Amino acid sequence: MRLLIIGQLGGQLGAATKIAMDRGAKVTHVDGIAPALELLRTGRGADLLMVEVSQDIKSLVVQLENEHICVPIVACGLGTDANAAVAAIRAGAKEYLPLPPDADLIAAVLQAVADDNHQLIARDQVMLNVIALADQVAPSEASILITGESGTGKEVIAQYVHQKSSRADKPFISVNCAAIPENLLESELFGHEKGAFTGAVARRIGKFEEADGGTLLLDEISEMDVRLQAKLLRAIQERVIDRVGGNKPIKVNIRIIATSNRDLAAEVKAGTFREDLLYRLNVVNLKIPPLRERPEDILALAEHFARHYAEVNAVPQRPLGESARQGLMGYAWPGNVRELENTIHRSVLLAQGDEIAVEAIRLPDGSPVTAAAGASSAPMSASAAEEGAEGGNLVGKTVAEVERDLILDTLDHCLGNRTHAANILGISIRTLRNKLKQYGDEGVAVPMPGAMRSQLAGH
Repeated sequence: MRLLIIGQLGGQLGAATKIAMDRGAKVTHVDGIAPALELLRTGRGADLLMVEVSQDIKSLVVQLENEHICVPIVACGLGTDANAAVAAIRAGAKEYLPLPPDADLIAAVLQAVADDNHQLIARDQVMLNVIALADQVAPSEASILITGESGTGKEVIAQYVHQKSSRADKPFISVNCAAIPENLLESELFGHEKGAFTGAVARRIGKFEEADGGTLLLDEISEMDVRLQAKLLRAIQERVIDRVGGNKPIKVNIRIIATSNRDLAAEVKAGTFREDLLYRLNVVNLKIPPLRERPEDILALAEHFARHYAEVNAVPQRPLGESARQGLMGYAWPGNVRELENTIHRSVLLAQGDEIAVEAIRLPDGSPVTAAAGASSAPMSASAAEEGAEGGNLVGKTVAEVERDLILDTLDHCLGNRTHAANILGISIRTLRNKLKQYGDEGVAVPMPGAMRSQLAGH
């Protein structure tokens, strides 16, 4: 956990620094925004910025956005000045910490940023076999490809491999290839020189240089444009990179871990992924099984999440009741561990009495998990089968209309989660985004993450 403190290091801020260091954070301090930006550009990255409210937080946020530097900001100031807190949040800070510092509050913020909640928890033998293979290959320098459905915990395994490697005391840098626009991903990975393109106001060190000596995780690498894959292949083979707009190769020493929720061999056949890059990445493959194939992990993870979210929300610790356990075990968990975590978080808030009962285990639309479990195992009715066999209400629709309805209905089912919907549909996230943009341009309501079309229609 790398913490960059921006401001005058007075008594109270100094005390906050000591608390953060005692909690395991690596702390760097600068006096103002200009030296902070300079430090971030040089590759000495940060996982969190703690900024005095006397600094121009709005200017800092704008500058970070302009230079495509993604790092959360926590503002801090003396006392509980409501106006200062509101101004900081409106300026773009994620949180406000009053000084003098509270040790537990600082620890909670650091934990939230570090995402310590995502521990590697496994009880099922199928998952234990994967971990045993991870233990075996972690000390090596081999590139590792981690595959599995969305939400299975691929990044958690990647962090585990890093922690078990000889590079554990060096940076672990993650890049989500699906979340960064194609025209920015090259700069994000390899950095750029001043003036390399519009908006390149200063030299920027990329993730390869930031991860030097450590591990670089390329999350959802299947979404990387095939033209950029050639540059990535050279970087892996020769251990050198070229900044955008640069004219001098730069040596790097990193270990590559990549993840994908897609079949990369199929992507190679489709011409969207380079075969030689796949060979370079897939020296060792760690295939993470979906949660439905490791049932013993369901209750172990559920119990962990129940304890964690009870503490986070300051509500009583409640064990999982027998009815809740049966409900959890009877559901297929198409969203895997991520869906289970959100469901247990919800149940912790809804539970009453001495334990978490099955009534508190509800899906995002409010339906009980037992109903969903029953529906997933119920046989199709004769009328439904007949309708499906005859085409049902598909007759009279164009192929484009059927495709649009399928995509939007799937997105509804996933509550707007693009990655999950693309995984179910068997298309790339890029293709899905292009389709949704087309539908939006045509005036069709497209659900945003966390929403459904019915909710959009009601506003």
